[in-house]
Amino acid sequence: MDKGYEKERFQSLGIKSSVAKKFKKYCRSISKSQSMTLLLMLDFFEKNGLSPEDDLKPNLKATENLFKKRINALIAIIKDIEKTQTKPTLAMLQSLFEVAEPKKKPLILEKKYFKEKLNNDTQEN
Repeated sequence: MDKGYEKERFQSLGIKSSVAKKFKKYCRSISKSQSMTLLLMLDFFEKNGLSPEDDLKPNLKATENLFKKRINALIAIIKDIEKTQTKPTLAMLQSLFEVAEPKKKPLILEKKYFKEKLNNDTQEN
């Protein structure tokens, strides 16, 4: 039963049989009763100020183009932020960390010292 419409009586409409079959098939595909499907359709047309005879393609194309323009503008803004803020800040931080790192002395000193001592000992003998 349709909620809110349980106590209302049914009324018949004059519809061609081929149209009725197509409508019933559509109602099953969206899992709604015939009354609720028709009510939803009427609400949609009234809410959007449309007529079933209107062609939506030009309106959809215009909306699609508007979205594309806005997305392209956002991409441009993000690229500008990256160029003017992110990359320079990253470069400054990297230069700070490079300066702050202590220079590592080679740990080979022990080997050098050991080799020098061996050389000195062999030269003395």
